Amino acid sequence: MAAKIKKGDKVVVLAGRDKGKGGEVLQVLPKDGRAVVRGVNLVKKHTKQSQQSEGGIISKEATIDLSNIAIADPKDGKPTRVGFKVLDDGRKVRFAKRSGDLIDG
Repeated sequence: MAAKIKKGDKVVVLAGRDKGKGGEVLQVLPKDGRAVVRGVNLVKKHTKQSQQSEGGIISKEATIDLSNIAIADPKDGKPTRVGFKVLDDGRKVRFAKRSGDLIDG
């Protein structure tokens, strides 16, 4: 099945601690059904000092389930479902079902 959410997409969180927040998808893990979104689902990680990095507590993004995020509509930024259509030139593109605008195009 074609990917409804890809790296670089603007998404909105639908459920959980960060509900309503938005961000850009940094990484998608299709096998696990999860994604990493910038500024969302931040966790504190304790790191040991090494030659490359200083030790201490750092914040980093943890993965979030794909069912809990939705693409932000290109028109108004609200969450929307994604559909696929084939254009006249043969390209298969994603579109926002809320407004009908093309997401990648």
